[in-house]
Amino acid sequence: MKLLYSPNSPYARKCVVIAEERGLGGSMQVVTVNPMEEGALRKANPLSKVPALETDDGTVLYDSVVIAEYLDAMGKSGSPVYPASGKSRWIALRRLALADGMLDGLLLRRYAATKTLGMDAGDWVKRWTAATTAALDEMEREVAGGMPQWDIGAIGFACGLGYLELRFPDEGWRKGRPKLAAWFEEVSKRPSMVKSKPPG
Repeated sequence: MKLLYSPNSPYARKCVVIAEERGLGGSMQVVTVNPMEEGALRKANPLSKVPALETDDGTVLYDSVVIAEYLDAMGKSGSPVYPASGKSRWIALRRLALADGMLDGLLLRRYAATKTLGMDAGDWVKRWTAATTAALDEMEREVAGGMPQWDIGAIGFACGLGYLELRFPDEGWRKGRPKLAAWFEEVSKRPSMVKSKPPG
């Protein structure tokens, strides 16, 4: 398998974490690409977005939600990160949606801050800053209520928080969220999280 990714992408990081957790890291080639350039990524994914995964039979999968579930299904070791059914599955998927929604806002804020969109996006920045705050508060409640396992929802939380620290290090998100801060500190020590930590 070959994963086309950008080292700073939190979406791509989730896929690397899952591959490591499920014993696929050694059989997955990771190739750094630039989404802003034409080339291998555009050929693999017409949207030119990372990540994209070329499977052993030549099938190309995108986006991270699809790749993550595929890697989990192909796992050789470790516990599945997607609960099979029941309440635990829906809670994990809800947590993943919360983390991905926060990431969407963080990326828009990043684009606005770097003028990537070529426009003044002040109103959007306010909207997505508020969404980030609300998402973090909800994550605090979720963690305080108990995060029973390292599943796709937990991975989403961890990668989302990692990206927040990378791009907005002065936000001080830990203030008033002691449970979330302690949880993130602990899961950041997992080998899959250490190995996938973005270079910055």
